Amino acid sequence: MQLNTDLDHRTLVHGALLPWVPSPSSGVERRMLYRVGGEKARATSLVKYAAGSVFPVHSHPGGEEFFVLEGTFQDERGDYPAGTYVRNPPGSRHTPRSDQGCVIFVRLQQFDPQDTQECVVQSEREDDTSSAQLLFCSTSEQVKLERLEAGALLSLANPYGMEVLVLAGSIVEGKDLLERMTWLRLPRGMPLQAQAGQAGTRLWIKRCTAP
Repeated sequence: MQLNTDLDHRTLVHGALLPWVPSPSSGVERRMLYRVGGEKARATSLVKYAAGSVFPVHSHPGGEEFFVLEGTFQDERGDYPAGTYVRNPPGSRHTPRSDQGCVIFVRLQQFDPQDTQECVVQSEREDDTSSAQLLFCSTSEQVKLERLEAGALLSLANPYGMEVLVLAGSIVEGKDLLERMTWLRLPRGMPLQAQAGQAGTRLWIKRCTAP
């Protein structure tokens, strides 16, 4: 499968409007945002686990990172409630499940080959007033959460590429309204210019920091 593979153009997907597509595992469904390949793909997706569902044990040759949007995700290492950011480096292996059900935002097979750092970070509460929280930083990328009050402007340079997921509220970027679960990918050289909606917003932002 080839989906939204042109990295040189702006890509916008209203994730909440996509249908849930069944995976090979019962109770696990996906909304595909970006994909190159078959079942073991280089991919960015929203994934929903029904209560009691289990995905078979598998490895991550190119790494995996995810952010828990709803519920609690689980594997052999523990429980990851909503707001948890996890990085499983290349070569890692696990058996995902969710006893109560969950929704995650996940990026597969997109690590820098030199990135071997495992990471688990619990984000601040949604009612926390902090404007930003750094989740991860390396020589090649930075991942953070950004919170904006109603009407606030956000301007970020983007020399090497950027992705944004709206976690709560909304933003206006260009002529588009981006609401919860909307995913935006901007090519290198295209800055992010956005304004928070009437209820403010909370964003997950990944910025490449090297070519």
